[in-house]
Amino acid sequence: MSYWQGKVALVTGGSSGLGRAIAEAFASAGARVVIAARHAEALEQTAAQLAQNGRQVLPIAADVTRQEDVERLVTRTIDEFGRLDVLVNNAGRSMRRPVLDTTPEDFQQLMELNLIGLVRTTRAAAPHLLASRGHLVNIGSLAGKSAARWIGAYPATKFAVSAYSQQLRLELGPQGLHVLLVCPGPIARDEPRDDSSREIRGDDAAGVPARALQPGAGVKTKAIRPDRLAAAILRSCEKRKAELIVPPAARLLFTLLQLSPRLGDWIVRKKT
Repeated sequence: MSYWQGKVALVTGGSSGLGRAIAEAFASAGARVVIAARHAEALEQTAAQLAQNGRQVLPIAADVTRQEDVERLVTRTIDEFGRLDVLVNNAGRSMRRPVLDTTPEDFQQLMELNLIGLVRTTRAAAPHLLASRGHLVNIGSLAGKSAARWIGAYPATKFAVSAYSQQLRLELGPQGLHVLLVCPGPIARDEPRDDSSREIRGDDAAGVPARALQPGAGVKTKAIRPDRLAAAILRSCEKRKAELIVPPAARLLFTLLQLSPRLGDWIVRKKT
């Protein structure tokens, strides 16, 4: 029997891209899945497509930047299934802009979605995840480990997600909560598989054509297929890993940045 059989997984940003792939992976493994996103029509279509062969998929329209939506999302999940074993904080977006062209308002808006929305959802779900000794999955970015040029407020928001994830591990790990920080490179959009292996340089931006991506952490990599990353996330949860960095070779750059920021910056400029 699958480890996930009968468990309940909640995925924000679950109507498309990586969120949809993660939801499908959990459903295929036997979990009951709740998907949340802002646009009800797209959400309903995704749920109908995923709810095959007896899969239980519940769509709930919710905006993670609204506290009342988040509370309703978690309450309805518990009312429907009686428990919560996994929360995947996937909702978020990227940005393409020179840093001095990025206003304080731009920073505030992106921080509200990428960090504060994640904090809201985590706090609402935490009592139920602690009760089940479950899993919290925060979708970060390579840019949450190493900043890059031309992506505006995005690295600042994802560095904050990395720090928050570590705090949660330190404080709630001893109480039984597993926290997984996922730091991926570029995510391929929904397109034919032979196109998704195109070699690019960039950061994760699900739903953005690979050719439009700007430099991420300075690591030359191929666009990551969402289904493969989703499968890796499930395996990492089963092993209760602290981090999943894709591609793994990026860890070398992150180590160099800690040892010598000047050398790390040189590498990022050189590679991008």
